[in-house]
Amino acid sequence: MPTRRDVIRSGAVVGAAAGTSVLSPFASASGAPATATADRRAHAVRLPHDPFTLGVACGDPEPDGFVLWTRLALDPLAADGLGGMPSRGVPVEWQVASDERFRRVEAAGVVVAHDRGAHSVHVEVRHLKPAREYWYRFRAGGFVSRIGRAVTAPRPDAMPRELAMSFVSCAQYEHGFFTAYRRLAEDHPDLVLHLGDYQYEYRADDYVAPGGNVRDHEGPETVDLASYRQRHAQYKTDADLQLAHAAAPWVVVFDDHEVDNNWAGDVPEDAADAPGFLARRAAAFQAYYENMPLRRTSVPRAGHIQIFRRVQWGRLATFHMLDTRQFRDDQGCGDGYRTDCPAAVDPRRSITGGRQERWLVDGFNRSQARWDVLGQQVFFAQRDSDQGPLKTVSMDAWDGYQASRDRITRAWVEAEVRNPVVLTGDVHAHWASELKLDYDDPTSRSVGTELVCSSVTSGGSGADTALTAHPWLAWNPHLKMQNSLRGYVRTTIRPEELQADFRCVEQVRTPGAAAFTRASFVVEDRVPALNLVGEQAGRQAQRAGSTPLAVSDTQRWETERP
Repeated sequence: MPTRRDVIRSGAVVGAAAGTSVLSPFASASGAPATATADRRAHAVRLPHDPFTLGVACGDPEPDGFVLWTRLALDPLAADGLGGMPSRGVPVEWQVASDERFRRVEAAGVVVAHDRGAHSVHVEVRHLKPAREYWYRFRAGGFVSRIGRAVTAPRPDAMPRELAMSFVSCAQYEHGFFTAYRRLAEDHPDLVLHLGDYQYEYRADDYVAPGGNVRDHEGPETVDLASYRQRHAQYKTDADLQLAHAAAPWVVVFDDHEVDNNWAGDVPEDAADAPGFLARRAAAFQAYYENMPLRRTSVPRAGHIQIFRRVQWGRLATFHMLDTRQFRDDQGCGDGYRTDCPAAVDPRRSITGGRQERWLVDGFNRSQARWDVLGQQVFFAQRDSDQGPLKTVSMDAWDGYQASRDRITRAWVEAEVRNPVVLTGDVHAHWASELKLDYDDPTSRSVGTELVCSSVTSGGSGADTALTAHPWLAWNPHLKMQNSLRGYVRTTIRPEELQADFRCVEQVRTPGAAAFTRASFVVEDRVPALNLVGEQAGRQAQRAGSTPLAVSDTQRWETERP
């Protein structure tokens, strides 16, 4: 297992090597130095080795810019969560260029990274051109970061020919290697959505994958600001994750494990933890903001954080990014699978809260997009795990808040949203489903589609089964596909269709596994139906096959701790 010393040493070597190829002078957009004062500030603090051990990122693209992020850490795994940095502020230069060699610098400046924000940097770049590629980098303490790639969104009135967008979720550091992030980066997307469970709160070996864990969490279970900062830093040291962040702008939302498993509003998973939970949640929100490429509108205030928001991609797509944790009512009848729980159909209960629901419905009514995409966390369609007359569903998913789901579904139908698509993470398996107003009537028309990505690592390597082998598909005919190998979903969104490629890695127990497309579905414009256009079994299928054992094991793990 890598030690703290190994992490520091490898970060310094990689960062220095990356930096030596890009040590041309930092300059302003005009080609002149960024100002003598800024240059003096940037050189005022010298650091003993590379502070860019956590990589770089950008996010929330708009037609004229995006957010740049980095966080300085000399000792990423320091127990106090401050990354071994000095207590004083450290000036950080940043540059954005229209070419990879930084011959044409379009924007530049200096910001100060302070210990009160764990030496994180958030730069909201403006005045760039729409629908363009840009490259960015930072310099601090005499060291230069790796180069990241950014993309601006198209003009609001533009109709792009296509958008390459991938989405991903659920990366448990101990359960495997983050190869899926590397393969995602190699696809060269223009946009990445992370739908939650970016990091996990458990202490080492508290959550063990089938076959055992292959890496260890540093430190105890995350319960305070120092431990959340340390855990985020440990994840950010992963080279595959750093590569994915540097490849494209990300739009991020959290799920439960960024705070506490299955938390709901102001209620923790374990009632015994209730007295200190709001302080714990506030610490988790602060660390999340510090470690993500988020705008100032997401700075935590009074114990809350604003993460539901929209990202518009011209007239092609609008991404409605949801928060299904912070404002939900507590799960009814517990947070597992329950049979005919009255709370599941209680119209007073909500998974989004009233304000967010009104915001979402207003977005449907105003939308001019060809595709309206809901980026959110938990399974949206009904998944009844009971073949008999009774319904047994997950109380943590939208099945536990059926009136909330019905209101939102009816809202997009009544608003005549042209192509509603729901994107989901959480369940550690690929799924594809069609959405209904009445799931009890198999003949009722479909009114949308849902694409669910598997985990990056959570649950271990998983198993490759036939796309329709999962038994629940037999009595949930709107569910069209399931596979529990790890991976991500790659989409190509065009005016006439959306294609979703369910990408899988063969295993996660060793680094460097190959990726392949297990299944491809197309959703045509104005036709809310999933059309299978290609499938490929992995080599693992010859070993695991579609045996009942593999399928039941998938259900067991998904039910226990998604």
